[in-house]
Amino acid sequence: MNIPNSLTLLRILLIPVMVAVFYMPFEGHLLAAAGIFAVAAITDWFDGYLARRLGQMTSFGAFLDPVADKLMVAVALVLLVERHNDLLFTLAACVIIGREIVVSALREWMAELGKRTSVAVSMIGKVKTGFQMVSIVVLLAVDAQRDGSEILALGVLLLYIAAALTIWSMWQYLRAAQQVLAEEPPE
Repeated sequence: MNIPNSLTLLRILLIPVMVAVFYMPFEGHLLAAAGIFAVAAITDWFDGYLARRLGQMTSFGAFLDPVADKLMVAVALVLLVERHNDLLFTLAACVIIGREIVVSALREWMAELGKRTSVAVSMIGKVKTGFQMVSIVVLLAVDAQRDGSEILALGVLLLYIAAALTIWSMWQYLRAAQQVLAEEPPE
C-alpha cells in the first residue's frame, strides 16, 4: 500500500481513538482529543501532497480520502454538539455535516455523468475547510463548562464562519452542477 493511502487509513483509525480519549476521565483528555484531531487534519493535507508529489494517486485513495475527512469532521462535530447543547451551535454543525452529504452525492452523480471535474474542490471549499479544522481543534481542546473564555468564543466564531462558508461553497457546487445539467440533453 502506498504512503498516502496509509495516511488516509490512519485518519480513519484515529477517529475511535479520538472519541475514546474525549470521554476518558483524565486531566488533559480534551487537549489530547484535540491533538489527535489536529494530527488527523494535518495528515489530510499531507497525504494529498504526497500523492501528487510521489505520483501515488490511486482511485482507492481518491475514494477513501474524502470519506475519511467527512467521517472525522462529522464525528468531531457530534461530540461538540453534545457538549455545547446550543441551538445555533447545533445548526452550524448540521449545516456543515449536511453540506458534506449533499456535495458527496452531487460529486458521485456528476461522476456518473462523466462531469466530475465540473464540481471539483473550489478555493472557497479549501478556505472553509481551514476554518472548520481550526475551529474543531480549538473547540475540542477547551472545556466549555470550566473554561468559558475568549478561546472558546474564538472557536465558536470560527465554526460559525465555517458554516457560512459552507453554505457559500455548497451554493457554488450546486450552481456548477446546474450549468452542466442544463447542457445535458434530456433522456
